[in-house]
Amino acid sequence: MKPVAINVNGSPVSATVEPRTHLADFLRETQNLTGTHIGCEHGVCGACTVIIDGQPARSCITFAATCEGADVVTIEGLDQDEVAIELRDAFKREHGLQCGYCTPGMMVSARDIVLRMENPSEHDVRIAMSGNLCRCTGYVGITKAILSVIAARRARGISAIVTSNRLGPVGSGHAKGVVEVKPVAATEKPTAKAQAKSADEGSAAAFDPNWKPQTSFNQSFKVAHPSSVVWDFFGRVSEVAKCLPGATLEGEPVDGNVKGKIKVKVGPISADFNGVAFVTRDEANKSGTIVGSGKDTRSNSATRGAITYTVKPGATENETLVDVVIGFTLTGMLAQFSRSGLVQDVANRLIGAFTQNLEARLSYTGEGGEAPPVSNEFDAGSLMTSMIMDRIKAFFAFLFKRGR
Repeated sequence: MKPVAINVNGSPVSATVEPRTHLADFLRETQNLTGTHIGCEHGVCGACTVIIDGQPARSCITFAATCEGADVVTIEGLDQDEVAIELRDAFKREHGLQCGYCTPGMMVSARDIVLRMENPSEHDVRIAMSGNLCRCTGYVGITKAILSVIAARRARGISAIVTSNRLGPVGSGHAKGVVEVKPVAATEKPTAKAQAKSADEGSAAAFDPNWKPQTSFNQSFKVAHPSSVVWDFFGRVSEVAKCLPGATLEGEPVDGNVKGKIKVKVGPISADFNGVAFVTRDEANKSGTIVGSGKDTRSNSATRGAITYTVKPGATENETLVDVVIGFTLTGMLAQFSRSGLVQDVANRLIGAFTQNLEARLSYTGEGGEAPPVSNEFDAGSLMTSMIMDRIKAFFAFLFKRGR
Protein backbone atom coordinates (compact mmCIF):
# COMPACT_ATOMS: atom_id res chain seq x y z
CA MET A 1 0.00 0.00 0.00
CA LYS A 2 1.11 3.54 -0.73
CA PRO A 3 -0.09 6.85 0.76
CA VAL A 4 -1.03 9.41 -1.86
CA ALA A 5 -2.01 13.08 -1.53
CA ILE A 6 -3.72 14.81 -4.45
CA ASN A 7 -5.43 18.17 -4.86
CA VAL A 8 -8.88 17.24 -6.18
CA ASN A 9 -11.28 19.99 -7.32
CA GLY A 10 -9.35 22.54 -5.27
CA SER A 11 -9.26 20.54 -2.04
CA PRO A 12 -6.40 18.39 -0.69
CA VAL A 13 -7.32 14.72 -0.28
CA SER A 14 -5.28 11.74 0.80
CA ALA A 15 -5.69 8.00 1.04
CA THR A 16 -3.68 4.78 1.12
CA VAL A 17 -3.89 2.90 -2.16
CA GLU A 18 -2.37 -0.11 -3.83
CA PRO A 19 0.27 0.86 -6.43
CA ARG A 20 -1.95 -0.59 -9.18
CA THR A 21 -5.00 1.54 -8.24
CA HIS A 22 -6.13 3.67 -11.16
CA LEU A 23 -7.00 7.31 -10.66
CA ALA A 24 -10.57 6.63 -11.82
CA ASP A 25 -11.07 4.05 -9.05
CA PHE A 26 -9.43 6.37 -6.52
CA LEU A 27 -11.83 9.20 -7.41
CA ARG A 28 -14.93 7.02 -7.45
CA GLU A 29 -14.25 4.75 -4.50
CA THR A 30 -12.43 6.98 -2.02
CA GLN A 31 -13.83 10.41 -2.96
CA ASN A 32 -17.32 9.42 -4.14
CA LEU A 33 -16.79 11.45 -7.32
CA THR A 34 -18.84 9.12 -9.52
CA GLY A 35 -19.20 11.64 -12.33
CA THR A 36 -15.98 10.17 -13.69
CA HIS A 37 -17.33 7.20 -15.62
CA ILE A 38 -15.42 4.02 -16.44
CA GLY A 39 -16.01 2.45 -19.83
CA CYS A 40 -13.39 0.47 -21.72
CA GLU A 41 -10.68 0.62 -19.01
CA HIS A 42 -8.11 0.69 -21.80
CA GLY A 43 -7.86 4.46 -22.40
CA VAL A 44 -9.78 4.26 -25.67
CA CYS A 45 -13.38 5.40 -25.05
CA GLY A 46 -12.61 8.62 -23.14
CA ALA A 47 -15.50 8.34 -20.66
CA CYS A 48 -13.07 8.62 -17.73
CA THR A 49 -11.33 11.80 -18.95
CA VAL A 50 -10.40 14.26 -16.20
CA ILE A 51 -8.05 17.25 -16.01
CA ILE A 52 -4.62 16.61 -14.50
CA ASP A 53 -2.36 19.63 -14.09
CA GLY A 54 -4.44 21.49 -16.67
CA GLN A 55 -4.33 18.71 -19.28
CA PRO A 56 -7.12 16.25 -20.23
CA ALA A 57 -6.07 12.71 -19.31
CA ARG A 58 -7.50 9.20 -19.13
CA SER A 59 -7.97 8.37 -15.46
CA CYS A 60 -8.51 4.65 -16.14
CA ILE A 61 -4.91 4.19 -17.33
CA THR A 62 -3.33 6.67 -14.91
CA PHE A 63 -2.13 5.27 -11.61
CA ALA A 64 -3.26 7.28 -8.60
CA ALA A 65 0.19 6.89 -7.04
CA THR A 66 1.79 8.73 -9.99
CA CYS A 67 -0.43 11.76 -9.33
CA GLU A 68 1.13 12.54 -5.95
CA GLY A 69 0.90 16.32 -5.53
CA ALA A 70 -1.00 16.84 -8.80
CA ASP A 71 -4.02 19.08 -9.37
CA VAL A 72 -6.97 16.97 -10.55
CA VAL A 73 -10.30 18.39 -11.72
CA THR A 74 -13.27 16.10 -12.36
CA ILE A 75 -16.61 16.93 -13.96
CA GLU A 76 -17.92 17.84 -10.49
CA GLY A 77 -15.21 20.48 -10.23
CA LEU A 78 -16.48 22.21 -13.38
CA ASP A 79 -19.91 23.11 -11.94
CA GLN A 80 -19.04 26.83 -11.83
CA ASP A 81 -16.56 26.83 -14.71
CA GLU A 82 -17.49 29.46 -17.32
CA VAL A 83 -16.68 27.31 -20.37
CA ALA A 84 -18.34 24.21 -18.91
CA ILE A 85 -21.53 26.19 -18.22
CA GLU A 86 -21.64 27.35 -21.84
CA LEU A 87 -20.95 23.82 -23.08
CA ARG A 88 -23.73 22.32 -20.93
CA ASP A 89 -26.25 24.75 -22.42
CA ALA A 90 -24.96 24.06 -25.93
CA PHE A 91 -25.08 20.26 -25.47
CA LYS A 92 -28.73 20.54 -24.41
CA ARG A 93 -29.58 22.95 -27.22
CA GLU A 94 -27.88 20.88 -29.94
CA HIS A 95 -29.00 17.48 -28.54
CA GLY A 96 -25.38 16.50 -27.92
CA LEU A 97 -26.25 13.74 -25.44
CA GLN A 98 -28.69 10.90 -25.02
CA CYS A 99 -27.84 8.29 -22.38
CA GLY A 100 -25.21 10.67 -20.97
CA TYR A 101 -22.65 8.04 -20.00
CA CYS A 102 -19.93 9.53 -22.20
CA THR A 103 -20.90 13.14 -21.45
CA PRO A 104 -18.54 13.87 -18.50
CA GLY A 105 -15.51 12.88 -20.58
CA MET A 106 -16.94 14.69 -23.60
CA MET A 107 -17.32 17.88 -21.56
CA VAL A 108 -13.73 17.76 -20.32
CA SER A 109 -12.32 17.21 -23.82
CA ALA A 110 -14.68 19.79 -25.37
CA ARG A 111 -13.62 22.37 -22.79
CA ASP A 112 -9.99 21.84 -23.78
CA ILE A 113 -10.87 22.45 -27.46
CA VAL A 114 -12.77 25.64 -26.67
CA LEU A 115 -9.86 26.98 -24.66
CA ARG A 116 -7.07 25.87 -27.00
CA MET A 117 -8.28 26.08 -30.61
CA GLU A 118 -8.79 29.55 -32.06
CA ASN A 119 -11.03 28.90 -35.08
CA PRO A 120 -11.33 25.14 -35.75
CA SER A 121 -13.33 23.70 -38.62
CA GLU A 122 -15.88 20.94 -38.13
CA HIS A 123 -13.22 18.48 -39.31
CA ASP A 124 -10.74 19.84 -36.74
CA VAL A 125 -13.26 19.36 -33.92
CA ARG A 126 -14.12 15.83 -35.02
CA ILE A 127 -10.42 14.91 -35.10
CA ALA A 128 -9.77 16.51 -31.70
CA MET A 129 -12.77 14.71 -30.19
CA SER A 130 -12.04 11.36 -31.83
CA GLY A 131 -10.62 10.02 -28.59
CA ASN A 132 -14.08 10.27 -26.96
CA LEU A 133 -16.55 7.64 -28.15
CA CYS A 134 -20.36 7.91 -28.05
CA ARG A 135 -22.76 5.08 -28.90
CA CYS A 136 -25.89 7.26 -29.08
CA THR A 137 -25.64 10.61 -30.83
CA GLY A 138 -23.63 10.13 -34.01
CA TYR A 139 -21.47 13.10 -32.90
CA VAL A 140 -23.36 15.70 -34.98
CA GLY A 141 -24.90 17.45 -31.98
CA ILE A 142 -21.66 17.27 -30.03
CA THR A 143 -19.70 18.87 -32.86
CA LYS A 144 -22.31 21.60 -33.35
CA ALA A 145 -22.37 22.35 -29.63
CA ILE A 146 -18.60 22.81 -29.44
CA LEU A 147 -18.46 24.96 -32.58
CA SER A 148 -21.31 27.16 -31.32
CA VAL A 149 -19.54 27.84 -28.02
CA ILE A 150 -16.28 28.68 -29.80
CA ALA A 151 -18.08 31.01 -32.23
CA ALA A 152 -19.91 32.78 -29.39
CA ARG A 153 -16.75 33.28 -27.34
CA ARG A 154 -14.70 34.52 -30.28
CA ALA A 155 -17.51 36.93 -31.17
CA ARG A 156 -17.22 38.33 -27.62
CA GLY A 157 -13.48 38.84 -28.15
CA ILE A 158 -12.37 35.86 -26.05
CA SER A 159 -9.43 34.29 -27.84
CA ALA A 160 -7.92 30.86 -27.55
CA ILE A 161 -5.12 30.40 -25.04
CA VAL A 162 -1.67 29.92 -26.54
CA THR A 163 0.48 27.49 -24.54
CA SER A 164 3.96 26.10 -24.97
CA ASN A 165 2.55 22.94 -26.63
CA ARG A 166 4.16 21.00 -23.80
CA LEU A 167 4.42 17.28 -24.49
CA GLY A 168 4.73 14.45 -22.07
CA PRO A 169 2.68 12.66 -19.42
CA VAL A 170 0.45 14.63 -17.09
CA GLY A 171 0.77 14.06 -13.38
CA SER A 172 2.63 15.10 -10.28
CA GLY A 173 5.02 18.00 -10.72
CA HIS A 174 4.27 18.62 -14.39
CA ALA A 175 2.19 21.70 -13.64
CA LYS A 176 5.41 23.50 -12.73
CA GLY A 177 6.76 22.97 -16.22
CA VAL A 178 3.85 24.66 -17.97
CA VAL A 179 4.80 27.96 -19.59
CA GLU A 180 2.55 30.83 -18.52
CA VAL A 181 -0.40 31.08 -20.90
CA LYS A 182 -0.81 34.30 -22.84
CA PRO A 183 -4.06 35.09 -24.69
CA VAL A 184 -3.71 36.40 -28.23
CA ALA A 185 -6.05 39.18 -29.33
CA ALA A 186 -8.86 37.92 -31.58
CA THR A 187 -7.97 40.40 -34.32
CA GLU A 188 -4.25 39.57 -34.22
CA LYS A 189 -2.50 36.90 -36.22
CA PRO A 190 0.84 35.62 -34.87
CA THR A 191 3.70 36.77 -37.09
CA ALA A 192 6.14 34.33 -38.63
CA LYS A 193 8.77 35.58 -36.18
CA ALA A 194 6.44 34.98 -33.24
CA GLN A 195 5.60 31.50 -34.50
CA ALA A 196 9.30 30.67 -34.83
CA LYS A 197 9.93 31.97 -31.31
CA SER A 198 7.06 29.85 -29.98
CA ALA A 199 8.47 26.78 -31.75
CA ASP A 200 11.89 27.41 -30.23
CA GLU A 201 10.36 27.75 -26.76
CA GLY A 202 8.44 24.52 -27.32
CA SER A 203 11.66 22.79 -28.36
CA ALA A 204 13.43 24.00 -25.26
CA ALA A 205 10.57 22.73 -23.13
CA ALA A 206 10.87 19.33 -24.82
CA PHE A 207 14.25 18.78 -23.19
CA ASP A 208 13.01 19.10 -19.62
CA PRO A 209 15.50 17.03 -17.56
CA ASN A 210 12.70 16.05 -15.16
CA TRP A 211 10.63 14.38 -17.89
CA LYS A 212 9.91 10.69 -17.36
CA PRO A 213 8.65 8.45 -20.19
CA GLN A 214 5.27 6.76 -19.94
CA THR A 215 6.63 3.56 -21.50
CA SER A 216 10.20 2.30 -21.67
CA PHE A 217 12.00 -0.93 -22.59
CA ASN A 218 15.42 -2.30 -23.50
CA GLN A 219 16.48 -3.76 -26.84
CA SER A 220 19.69 -5.29 -28.19
CA PHE A 221 20.77 -6.26 -31.68
CA LYS A 222 23.89 -7.45 -33.44
CA VAL A 223 25.56 -6.06 -36.55
CA ALA A 224 28.06 -8.06 -38.62
CA HIS A 225 30.64 -5.23 -38.77
CA PRO A 226 33.45 -4.04 -36.46
CA SER A 227 32.35 -1.84 -33.56
CA SER A 228 34.57 1.06 -34.72
CA VAL A 229 32.79 1.09 -38.09
CA VAL A 230 29.34 0.98 -36.47
CA TRP A 231 30.24 3.74 -34.00
CA ASP A 232 31.51 6.00 -36.78
CA PHE A 233 28.37 5.35 -38.81
CA PHE A 234 26.13 6.28 -35.86
CA GLY A 235 27.88 9.66 -35.81
CA ARG A 236 26.39 10.44 -39.23
CA VAL A 237 22.85 11.12 -38.08
CA SER A 238 21.41 11.67 -41.55
CA GLU A 239 22.72 8.25 -42.64
CA VAL A 240 21.28 6.58 -39.54
CA ALA A 241 17.89 8.22 -40.20
CA LYS A 242 17.83 6.66 -43.68
CA CYS A 243 17.90 3.24 -42.02
CA LEU A 244 14.77 3.95 -39.99
CA PRO A 245 11.56 3.43 -42.02
CA GLY A 246 9.59 6.65 -42.22
CA ALA A 247 12.27 9.00 -40.87
CA THR A 248 13.69 12.02 -42.71
CA LEU A 249 15.87 14.90 -41.50
CA GLU A 250 16.20 18.53 -42.52
CA GLY A 251 19.99 18.46 -42.76
CA GLU A 252 22.73 17.59 -40.30
CA PRO A 253 22.55 18.50 -36.58
CA VAL A 254 23.58 22.05 -35.62
CA ASP A 255 24.94 22.26 -32.07
CA GLY A 256 23.31 18.90 -31.42
CA ASN A 257 19.87 20.02 -32.64
CA VAL A 258 18.20 18.56 -35.70
CA LYS A 259 14.75 18.93 -37.27
CA GLY A 260 12.91 16.21 -39.10
CA LYS A 261 9.82 14.07 -39.32
CA ILE A 262 8.67 10.48 -39.24
CA LYS A 263 5.69 9.12 -41.16
CA VAL A 264 3.58 6.54 -39.36
CA LYS A 265 0.60 4.60 -40.66
CA VAL A 266 -1.73 2.62 -38.39
CA GLY A 267 -4.56 1.11 -40.42
CA PRO A 268 -6.53 4.02 -41.94
CA ILE A 269 -4.67 6.60 -39.82
CA SER A 270 -1.63 8.24 -41.39
CA ALA A 271 0.43 10.72 -39.37
CA ASP A 272 3.42 12.96 -40.08
CA PHE A 273 5.22 13.73 -36.83
CA ASN A 274 7.22 16.91 -37.35
CA GLY A 275 9.59 17.76 -34.55
CA VAL A 276 13.04 18.38 -33.17
CA ALA A 277 15.70 16.23 -31.54
CA PHE A 278 18.81 16.84 -29.46
CA VAL A 279 21.72 14.48 -30.15
CA THR A 280 24.71 13.81 -27.87
CA ARG A 281 27.60 11.32 -28.14
CA ASP A 282 30.09 10.07 -25.54
CA GLU A 283 33.25 9.05 -27.37
CA ALA A 284 34.87 7.52 -24.30
CA ASN A 285 32.00 5.17 -23.49
CA LYS A 286 30.84 4.69 -27.10
CA SER A 287 27.30 5.73 -26.18
CA GLY A 288 24.84 8.29 -27.42
CA THR A 289 21.47 9.82 -26.61
CA ILE A 290 18.70 11.18 -28.81
CA VAL A 291 15.93 13.16 -27.10
CA GLY A 292 13.11 14.55 -29.19
CA SER A 293 9.48 15.46 -29.59
CA GLY A 294 7.06 15.77 -32.47
CA LYS A 295 3.44 16.48 -33.30
CA ASP A 296 0.99 15.49 -36.02
CA THR A 297 -1.61 18.23 -36.55
CA ARG A 298 -4.04 16.06 -38.51
CA SER A 299 -4.59 13.46 -35.80
CA ASN A 300 -3.74 15.86 -32.97
CA SER A 301 -1.29 13.24 -31.70
CA ALA A 302 2.02 14.09 -30.10
CA THR A 303 5.02 12.07 -29.08
CA ARG A 304 8.10 12.59 -27.00
CA GLY A 305 10.91 10.16 -26.52
CA ALA A 306 14.48 9.39 -25.57
CA ILE A 307 16.79 6.76 -27.05
CA THR A 308 20.09 5.83 -25.40
CA TYR A 309 22.40 3.45 -27.24
CA THR A 310 25.72 1.81 -26.42
CA VAL A 311 28.04 0.24 -29.00
CA LYS A 312 30.11 -2.74 -27.80
CA PRO A 313 32.47 -5.22 -29.49
CA GLY A 314 30.75 -8.53 -30.21
CA ALA A 315 31.96 -12.09 -29.82
CA THR A 316 34.17 -11.76 -32.90
CA GLU A 317 36.22 -8.96 -34.43
CA ASN A 318 33.61 -8.36 -37.13
CA GLU A 319 30.60 -8.30 -34.82
CA THR A 320 29.06 -5.42 -32.84
CA LEU A 321 26.46 -5.53 -30.09
CA VAL A 322 24.21 -2.48 -29.78
CA ASP A 323 22.21 -2.03 -26.56
CA VAL A 324 19.30 0.39 -26.78
CA VAL A 325 17.05 1.89 -24.08
CA ILE A 326 13.86 3.41 -25.49
CA GLY A 327 11.44 5.57 -23.54
CA PHE A 328 8.49 7.50 -24.93
CA THR A 329 5.11 9.10 -24.32
CA LEU A 330 2.33 9.21 -26.92
CA THR A 331 -0.79 11.35 -26.63
CA GLY A 332 -3.79 12.00 -28.87
CA MET A 333 -5.59 9.68 -31.28
CA LEU A 334 -2.64 7.32 -31.68
CA ALA A 335 -2.17 6.92 -27.91
CA GLN A 336 -4.51 3.91 -27.95
CA PHE A 337 -1.72 1.99 -29.72
CA SER A 338 0.87 2.75 -27.01
CA ARG A 339 0.20 -0.19 -24.69
CA SER A 340 3.53 -1.62 -23.64
CA GLY A 341 3.03 -5.18 -24.93
CA LEU A 342 1.91 -4.01 -28.35
CA VAL A 343 4.67 -1.42 -28.56
CA GLN A 344 7.29 -3.99 -27.56
CA ASP A 345 6.28 -6.30 -30.41
CA VAL A 346 6.12 -3.48 -32.95
CA ALA A 347 9.49 -2.18 -31.72
CA ASN A 348 11.04 -5.62 -32.18
CA ARG A 349 9.99 -5.61 -35.82
CA LEU A 350 10.92 -1.97 -36.37
CA ILE A 351 14.40 -2.55 -34.97
CA GLY A 352 14.63 -5.68 -37.12
CA ALA A 353 13.95 -3.53 -40.20
CA PHE A 354 16.43 -0.92 -38.96
CA THR A 355 19.12 -3.56 -38.43
CA GLN A 356 18.56 -4.99 -41.91
CA ASN A 357 18.84 -1.51 -43.48
CA LEU A 358 21.90 -0.75 -41.34
CA GLU A 359 23.61 -3.93 -42.50
CA ALA A 360 22.86 -3.07 -46.12
CA ARG A 361 24.26 0.45 -45.82
CA LEU A 362 27.37 -0.63 -43.94
CA SER A 363 28.01 -3.25 -46.62
CA TYR A 364 27.44 -0.78 -49.46
CA THR A 365 30.74 -0.03 -51.21
CA GLY A 366 29.53 2.85 -53.36
CA GLU A 367 29.57 0.77 -56.52
CA GLY A 368 26.55 -0.12 -58.58
CA GLY A 369 24.47 3.06 -58.33
CA GLU A 370 22.36 4.32 -55.42
CA ALA A 371 22.58 3.05 -51.86
CA PRO A 372 19.92 0.50 -50.82
CA PRO A 373 16.52 2.25 -50.52
CA VAL A 374 14.30 2.06 -47.41
CA SER A 375 10.60 2.66 -46.91
CA ASN A 376 9.62 6.31 -46.42
CA GLU A 377 6.70 5.35 -44.19
CA PHE A 378 6.45 3.19 -41.09
CA ASP A 379 3.29 1.08 -41.51
CA ALA A 380 2.58 -0.06 -37.95
CA GLY A 381 -0.72 -1.51 -39.12
CA SER A 382 0.92 -4.08 -41.39
CA LEU A 383 3.42 -4.93 -38.67
CA MET A 384 0.61 -5.47 -36.15
CA THR A 385 -1.33 -7.67 -38.59
CA SER A 386 1.73 -9.85 -39.12
CA MET A 387 2.39 -9.88 -35.39
CA ILE A 388 -1.17 -11.02 -34.59
CA MET A 389 -0.91 -13.81 -37.16
CA ASP A 390 2.36 -14.94 -35.58
CA ARG A 391 0.69 -15.03 -32.17
CA ILE A 392 -2.24 -17.05 -33.52
CA LYS A 393 0.13 -19.55 -35.13
CA ALA A 394 2.11 -19.83 -31.89
CA PHE A 395 -1.10 -20.38 -29.90
CA PHE A 396 -2.30 -23.22 -32.13
CA ALA A 397 1.17 -24.75 -32.15
CA PHE A 398 1.07 -24.73 -28.35
CA LEU A 399 -2.37 -26.38 -28.32
CA PHE A 400 -1.34 -29.14 -30.74
CA LYS A 401 1.80 -29.73 -28.75
CA ARG A 402 -0.21 -30.15 -25.55
CA GLY A 403 -2.65 -32.50 -27.30
CA ARG A 404 0.07 -35.03 -28.14
